[in-house]
Amino acid sequence: MTPIQIVFIIIAAVTLGSALMVVSARRVMHSALWLVLTLLGVAILFALLDSRFFVVVQVIVYIGAIAILIIFAVMLTRHAMSDEGSPLNRYWWAGALVAAVFLASLIGILSTWGNFSTQVRTATQGGENLVTLGLSFVDPSGYLVPFEVASVMLLAALIGAVYVALERRGEKK
Repeated sequence: MTPIQIVFIIIAAVTLGSALMVVSARRVMHSALWLVLTLLGVAILFALLDSRFFVVVQVIVYIGAIAILIIFAVMLTRHAMSDEGSPLNRYWWAGALVAAVFLASLIGILSTWGNFSTQVRTATQGGENLVTLGLSFVDPSGYLVPFEVASVMLLAALIGAVYVALERRGEKK
């Protein structure tokens, strides 16, 4: 095993662990900080894959803008910094079960698709070819399906965030 493979495995494990803490942490501020670590791990994985464009986008857009915006929003909301019992969500096992069922069904559905295991064109030697990268995002034999699945998951996360953020009628202020 090469040193780069060892670093890749360590960074991937840290990224997956911090992603798990994003959804299992009880306090929103802790989840936001775990999210920053997760996004940083993804940027490092992009760097190990020699994808400079994605490293820059990951750091500037996701860590630099979105994560910091989330942290400021959390700090400005009421009761975000209050301490309430256990730091972990009480029903973490239900979320893990739903995620495992969703992952298994997604793999089952996608495995019936003919291009599920197709190798995608890689960028040319000597740097990134952004035209090839862009075309592979919209090519049905490329990254079109994962790209659309990610967009649906982000939409579901947005709807969930709006639902959580809404104040329920009759609650104490």
